[in-house]
Amino acid sequence: MTRVIRMVFLALLVAVMAYPLAWMIAISLKTADGLSLRYYGEVWQAGPFYRYFVNSFVVAAVVLVGNIVCCTMAGYAFARYRIRGGKLLFLLVLSTIMLPKQVILVPLYILMQKMGLIDTYWALTLPFLVDPFNIFLIRQYVSTLPVDCEEAARIDGAGEFTVLFRVVFPMLKPVLAVVAIHTCLTNWNSFLFPFILTHSADMRTLPVGLAMLSQGAHSIDWGHLMAGAVISALPVVIAFLVFQRRIIGGLTAGISK
Repeated sequence: MTRVIRMVFLALLVAVMAYPLAWMIAISLKTADGLSLRYYGEVWQAGPFYRYFVNSFVVAAVVLVGNIVCCTMAGYAFARYRIRGGKLLFLLVLSTIMLPKQVILVPLYILMQKMGLIDTYWALTLPFLVDPFNIFLIRQYVSTLPVDCEEAARIDGAGEFTVLFRVVFPMLKPVLAVVAIHTCLTNWNSFLFPFILTHSADMRTLPVGLAMLSQGAHSIDWGHLMAGAVISALPVVIAFLVFQRRIIGGLTAGISK
């Protein structure tokens, strides 16, 4: 009886969570003539929609690589090295997590403008190559790892970068999976910063392009907006289906520690 109740509860929970997605797909298929894929074809042909895709992929990929490399080095340094003021510096990093990112929007725009980077890939990637939350995650995970392998590698003559990227890095796969999920989803769905830091259609990302595309003369074009939203969500859904085991493993890695 308990199992039946549990299954019913889970089924209801799945239904509640799946309803927005089902509603989005239904609206994207519903036209005046019935069910049709017309909105999808019109969205893809209206404006440089493929360019929005390319921009989102480039930005997400560059920011992901930057976070994996930079946050791994920073998190490892905070976890393993004992330097003067290290704890204070780590507290400063943690304090930036509590700071809403909207607060830095105006100073960031002024900085990018003075550097001549507005409406370029640099403006969309450079400020986001390091995320303090990712540093915190990696630092906490590295703290749980034994130091025996690192010390053995140093005895064999390995340098610090060799120890980090040849010995420690392979052991960080679970936490790096979480970092990858957090970074990709955050940047793929980001709207405010790409909207402010870009001016031309060629540099818009998917969220900005969809927002511009859906604005009609007097109302929102829900059919085209939902079709575009479904298209933009497909890469995330496919990535989850392909890497779901690694994702779940990364999220539950700390349970047995």
